[in-house]
Amino acid sequence: MKKILITGGVGFIGSHVVRLFVNKYPDVQIMNLDALTYAGNLENLRDIENAANYTFIKGDITDQDFIERLFATHDFSGVIHLAAESHVDRSIEDPLLFIRTNIIGTMNLLNACRNSWKSFEGKRFYHISTDEVYGSLGDEGLFTEATPYDPKSPYSASKASSDHLVRAYRNTYKLPVVISNCSNNYGPNQFPEKLIPLSINNLKHSKQIPVYGKGENIRDWLYVEDHADAIDRVYHQGADGETYNIGGNNEWKNIDLIRLLCKIMDKKLDRKPGTSAGLITFVKDRAGHDLRYAIDSSKISRELGWQPSLTFEEGLEKTVDWYLENNKWLHNVTSGAYVEYYRKMYKE
Repeated sequence: MKKILITGGVGFIGSHVVRLFVNKYPDVQIMNLDALTYAGNLENLRDIENAANYTFIKGDITDQDFIERLFATHDFSGVIHLAAESHVDRSIEDPLLFIRTNIIGTMNLLNACRNSWKSFEGKRFYHISTDEVYGSLGDEGLFTEATPYDPKSPYSASKASSDHLVRAYRNTYKLPVVISNCSNNYGPNQFPEKLIPLSINNLKHSKQIPVYGKGENIRDWLYVEDHADAIDRVYHQGADGETYNIGGNNEWKNIDLIRLLCKIMDKKLDRKPGTSAGLITFVKDRAGHDLRYAIDSSKISRELGWQPSLTFEEGLEKTVDWYLENNKWLHNVTSGAYVEYYRKMYKE
């Protein structure tokens, strides 16, 4: 039975990728490695945790000895690397944490693959990255796979560094790698520190919605299940050494997004139109806040036949419905109690 290691698999994007692979490939053992930090939640995978082809492993990619033992024990045919610190605000507060996880952790995995794979035939290391490595766009243009790197935050700099490491291992050691850079993800199971789930949770409780600056920053939004489908295609069909940009073709100003979300929430909560919009609060802009991100996904569309399945309006309504229907999940992750519970459960 082939084994695929997915890192960060109880996080937001990772849990959707794990679920897809477990359900779609019953003859492949999916091994989910996660450190169970604040953003990792085993409740995200309750529906498949007892599947015959699924195994959860608690561990930290920054622990070199642990990673080497793991690869010595299991003959992985591939690695899908999603584990990362990913919140820009947290990277501004504690950049060293992002250096350890996103750079050192990635290097540990690359070294484990290089040292444990006696032959590279049939092997693959797939590194999932972000469009933030490209920096900021003006009013026009799109990020392509050939756009020069220009990271602006400690987070994006750490991801750019890990991207360069992956390409260096391809060039130096001929490691079979692929990389994808995605736009902002949204959808079910996202930890409510990010804009959309934070706003949904605040609106639900009639709390203010913080919006940086004047809300004019623009992002391209990608529904998480569409991203999981793209990851599946890149892993199985992408060409070695290639990079694929994955975007939702959904550019929205933050303030326009929030106003749309407010309209949806007023409707879902049976509130008077305009009630939720009254909770919008403009706050001091984030340091070094990039103005605009937008991805050209034509390469993955042309070569692998991938297209986003939802418009942003459709995806946002599905996302709101999920959060309103999963009160227990939202309460648990916002209370923080589950973090301590799972740490004790998987204490080494």
